[in-house]
Amino acid sequence: MIDFLYFLKALHVVGFISWFAGLFYLGRIFVYHEEAWGKPEPDSSVLVKEFQQMERRAYRIICNPAMNLTWVAGLGMLALGWFSPVVPNYLDLQMGTPAWMHLKLLLVFLLSGYHYWCKRLIDRLAAGERPYSSWQFRLLNEVPTLFLLSIPFIAVFGKMGRLNYLYLLIALVLFAGLIYRGAKAYQRKRQQNNP
Repeated sequence: MIDFLYFLKALHVVGFISWFAGLFYLGRIFVYHEEAWGKPEPDSSVLVKEFQQMERRAYRIICNPAMNLTWVAGLGMLALGWFSPVVPNYLDLQMGTPAWMHLKLLLVFLLSGYHYWCKRLIDRLAAGERPYSSWQFRLLNEVPTLFLLSIPFIAVFGKMGRLNYLYLLIALVLFAGLIYRGAKAYQRKRQQNNP
């Protein structure tokens, strides 16, 4: 039973690494897709068509299977922690779900919402809409970074019983501010180089 639990844990790690890789890749394609509209013809049409295909493939071939693997393996670990008499010390779920697990699951639900929202963006871009500027897409591409920083810290420090929610929130706000300032600096540099 313990071996199966660690097998699920390894699959969970593979799943979320692949999921984040897919989301980051998809976000970059959105940026390039938006910038392709500004190219002269026939380059613009060729690039837009290529980026539409890349978005669909990245979502269908990387993001969806990785998200499903993450959820299945994670829920499998939770089920073992709740129902197995052999595993209670691993997840400490026999006495009820700890608060850190609720927060982690909430963030994974929100990340899944971001995942499905990306599908809507793919459809809108395929319909010829331009919902955001390339700079706004660059900022949206950093959204998974906030999840990537918070979820593992919650899992590790929550399991150890040493999670300070206030420090986590402060760190995430500061990091989001650094990302924003970095994106603004990059935008200014690009505008100076391409007047």
